[in-house]
Amino acid sequence: MTLWLLGTHLDRTAASLDEHDRVLLIEATEFAERRPYHPHKLTLVFAAMRRFRDDLRARGLTVDYRRVETFAEALDDHFDEHPGDDLTMPRPAADAAEDRLRELVDDRGGSLSFVPNPTFLLTPEEFDEWAEGRNTNDPDTYRMEGFYRWMRRRSGVLMDGDSPVGGEWNYDEQNRETPPADWEPPDPPEFEPDETTREVASWVDSTFETFVDGAETAPFRWPVTREEALSALERFVDARFAEFGPYQDAMIEGEWAMTHSLLSASINLGLLRPMEVIERAERAYEDGDAPINSVEGFVRQVLGWREFVRHVYRRSMPAMADANQLGQAEDLPPAYWTGETEMTCLSEAVEGVRKRGYAHHIERLMVLSNFALVYGADPQELNEWFHQGFVDAFHWVTTPNVVGMGSFATDALSSKPYASSGSYVNRMSDYCSSCPYAVSRDTGEGACPFNSLYWTFLREHEETLRGTGRMGLMYSHVDDKGEDEWAALEERAETVREMAREGEL
Repeated sequence: MTLWLLGTHLDRTAASLDEHDRVLLIEATEFAERRPYHPHKLTLVFAAMRRFRDDLRARGLTVDYRRVETFAEALDDHFDEHPGDDLTMPRPAADAAEDRLRELVDDRGGSLSFVPNPTFLLTPEEFDEWAEGRNTNDPDTYRMEGFYRWMRRRSGVLMDGDSPVGGEWNYDEQNRETPPADWEPPDPPEFEPDETTREVASWVDSTFETFVDGAETAPFRWPVTREEALSALERFVDARFAEFGPYQDAMIEGEWAMTHSLLSASINLGLLRPMEVIERAERAYEDGDAPINSVEGFVRQVLGWREFVRHVYRRSMPAMADANQLGQAEDLPPAYWTGETEMTCLSEAVEGVRKRGYAHHIERLMVLSNFALVYGADPQELNEWFHQGFVDAFHWVTTPNVVGMGSFATDALSSKPYASSGSYVNRMSDYCSSCPYAVSRDTGEGACPFNSLYWTFLREHEETLRGTGRMGLMYSHVDDKGEDEWAALEERAETVREMAREGEL
C-alpha cells in the first residue's frame, strides 16, 4: 500500500504516514511548463517537496520520490516496480482532479482511494450537509457570514457558550484604520534558503519560462519546511498580530507586508494545518497578546473564508471558471505584466507580485481586481494572471476569489461587485499623496483613472447591478449626474482605457 501525496499535501503530522508501506511523491514538471508561474512559486513548491522527502526519510519512512515530466511517466515506473499497488491520497482540491488521477492509476492496473484532506477543516459531505436545504441564490442563507457563524458554533472557536467571545461575531468596524504617519510595521520574517532551496531556485531560473525573470525578483525568503512555517506563525503572533486587525486593510507605499501573517502559502502546501493556526490565534487572545478584533479578523479568514471559497468552488465548477455575467472582454493592460504605470496604487501592487509573488488581500481585491473590473478586463484572463503570479495561488483559491468576488463574473460568492472609485484607495492608503493623478477629480487630464472608470462601469452595467444588494446609494449618485457630466466621464474613461492599452497610464 502506498500513500501518494501531492505538493499541496506536505503534512508531516498526518497519522497515515506510518500506516503505509511507502510514500509516493511525484515532482512533475509538466505543470510548470504549461504556464509561466512566478519563480518564487515554483521554487517554493519544489523545494518544499524535496525538504519534505528528506524529512520523511530521516524519520525512517520509505519515500518513492520521482522527478519526471508527467504523472503518467512516474506511475508507469511505479507500477512496474509495484504491480497492482493500492494507492491512497488526501482528496485534492482542484476541480475534477480525483477523476483524472484515478483514471491514471486504473489504466495501470492499480487502485486509488481518497481520504479527507487535512489542509481543510470540512469534508465535502460536511459542507454539503450545511448547504442542504438552503437557497443557494439567497444571500441571507448561502453566504459566508452565515457559514462562518455556523463554523464558530460547530468548532467552539472564539465562543463563550452559545455566544461569540466579546459579544460580537465580527469587528469589521474596528479593522478599517490607517496607521499614523510615523508608524512603521515590524520587519516580516525572512528564511535564508538552504542548499536544497538554492539548487531549486537556480534550476527553476535556468529551466522554465516564468512570470518574471528571476533576476528581477527580491531574494527568496518563504518557509519551505514545517519548522520554518511554525517559526513564521510565532513571529507573526509575537510581532504583528496585535496590530493586524486595525491595519489589515491599510496600504502604505513601500510596505508590502504590513501586519499580515504571510502564512497562506504554508497552509496551502500543508506545512501548517488550519486548525493549529486558528488555535494559536485563539491562545494569543486568551494570553492577552492580541485584541479580539485582530484575532477574530484573522480567524474569519481561515475558519470562514478559506473553507467557504474552497467548497463554493467545488460546487460551482466547472461553470465558475468560465463565468462572465457582465460580459467583460478587455485584455489586461500591459501594466499588470510590467508594473510600469504612473498610478501609485497599481504600481505598488503589481511590483509586489513581480518581486515576491505576493500582495495582501486588499491590494488583491481593491486595487488589482477592482481596477481590472472597472476597466472591463476578461475575468478569465485576470484569474490566469493571479494563478501565475502568486506564491499561494492554486485554481481552487484564485477562481472563487478572482472570478467570483473580484470580477463579479458570478454571484456565487457576493451579492454586489467590489468596485470603487479612487476614494477607497485614498481612505485606506497613503498612495494618493504621491500619485500624479488627482483623486479629487473625476474628469479631465490628470484625473484619477479609477473615478471615471468606476462611474461609467456603474452606468454600463446598470441593468444587472441596479437593485443588487447594497447598490442603492451608488445608483442614487448615478441618478444625480447630468448629461454634460456623463459626457465628460465617458470621454475621460475612454482616454484612460486607451492609455492603459498602450502602456502609457
